[in-house]
Amino acid sequence: MPQPPPNLNLLRSLDALLETRNLTLAATMLGLTQSALSRQLAQLRSQFDDPLLIREGQRFLLTQRAEAMRGPLKATLLALEAIIDGPGFDAATCARTFSIAGSDYLADHMLPLLVAAVAANAPRAGLAFHLWEPGYYRLLSDEGVDLVATIADTVPDNLHGRAMGEDRPVCAMRATHPLARQPALTLADYARWPHARITGGSDKDGFVEQALARQGLRRDVRLTVPFFSSALRIVGDNDLLLTIPEHIAIKMAARAPVVWRPLPFEAPVYRYWLLWHARNHHDPAHQWFRHQVFDVLHRFDHGVTHFNAE
Repeated sequence: MPQPPPNLNLLRSLDALLETRNLTLAATMLGLTQSALSRQLAQLRSQFDDPLLIREGQRFLLTQRAEAMRGPLKATLLALEAIIDGPGFDAATCARTFSIAGSDYLADHMLPLLVAAVAANAPRAGLAFHLWEPGYYRLLSDEGVDLVATIADTVPDNLHGRAMGEDRPVCAMRATHPLARQPALTLADYARWPHARITGGSDKDGFVEQALARQGLRRDVRLTVPFFSSALRIVGDNDLLLTIPEHIAIKMAARAPVVWRPLPFEAPVYRYWLLWHARNHHDPAHQWFRHQVFDVLHRFDHGVTHFNAE
């Protein structure tokens, strides 16, 4: 019956013995006593059914079997050590394409900063941006996306996450909208006027239908679009209402004739996360990339982190 392969420590000892052909020197290299290494040599001889080293006077000679295994053994140990130590990471030579998913708002305002940061530190690396669909976590598990920026109440199983901040939903409208003249938005007016919905990125207003239904109401959605940029432009030219995060409404109102009002019913808090799959958590390249994204998001004056810090 074939014997099981020796353990890694025995193979390291064998490599040292074949390299030095000297028990004393090999024991010193390995940090072992000579008697401990002698016991290991006895195990190796039994394992390989070969004496491996033959004493001749004051020296040892290698058997033919030992001579034949010297090169392959060293190569095997180097390969095993590379597997155990894991791949190193050097941003300057990294040619990997990193990917992130989020809304088009994130792509418009954060992505230029991220491109600049990655180019400055990893000039050979690439970036890919994907439009996030609510709840589509398979992008992380099965489709190779590195990071997702999204709204979530909890971090799903097998994902790691970092909380980036929180805000609340508000109702935006153009500055000349008839409701803009009112100091507060009523529930009846919110349900009566037509709405636009943004479907791309996180689920930002899925709670609305449930909240209205509890009051026996429903809203009239006239426009569904996956992009913030389109929705904001259309709302600025029409009498549609748009439920969006407060930090985006504030930025929008500063650049366009748009106003916003608190919602006239209880709404959940938006909690923003950067999420990644557990299989990438310990990868040095992924660790480097997500720290680049963390840094950019903290410096990103259109983001929720900046909004929370104000």
